[in-house]
Amino acid sequence: MTTPDPQLSRESRSGVRRTVWRSVAALVGMFAFAFALVPLYDVFCQVTGLNGKVSNSAQAVMHDGVDQSRLVTVQFITRSGSGLHWQLGVETRQVRVHPGQPTEVGFTFDNQGSEASWGRAVPSVSPSQASQHLRKISCFCFDEQRLAAGERREIPLVFQLSRDLPSDVNTVTLVYTLYPVEGREASQQANTRSLQGEEA
Repeated sequence: MTTPDPQLSRESRSGVRRTVWRSVAALVGMFAFAFALVPLYDVFCQVTGLNGKVSNSAQAVMHDGVDQSRLVTVQFITRSGSGLHWQLGVETRQVRVHPGQPTEVGFTFDNQGSEASWGRAVPSVSPSQASQHLRKISCFCFDEQRLAAGERREIPLVFQLSRDLPSDVNTVTLVYTLYPVEGREASQQANTRSLQGEEA
């Protein structure tokens, strides 16, 4: 009968432990990568313009002149996401603009719900290549909006197409989709109660 080698047994257990720890480390790394993937993808889309992602910060007016020789049709589509009783409208569904020309279009927000709520309009652009040539000078999409029950608000969008917009792009479609901002109303009520308590 052969006696097991104690040294071999210890090495075997040590090898199993190393394999287990490496597997655990690999799983933790995969989970971390999965969580980081969404924000990284958003940053990539904003930098490259992929998937129609556009910047959500104010941009300065370009003063390199207006291309009077060319007109581009800009269309506006508004949508409401689920869970928000708001209606988003636009005063005109399309405009024709010269590249380099700052243009203002009015949008209306209408809270048709029975209580105050928060929402945000998230933009996307098609064709996706046009997103790098659309400059939002003033936009309601920069901030979350709060509307009281039954409140209606008019907010303008001021935008500009760059003169180097590709010549084969004759129509740009800008879509705004409304989404609820969860927890903001409860947070604001808590802050209000806290301030009232301090004043008392």
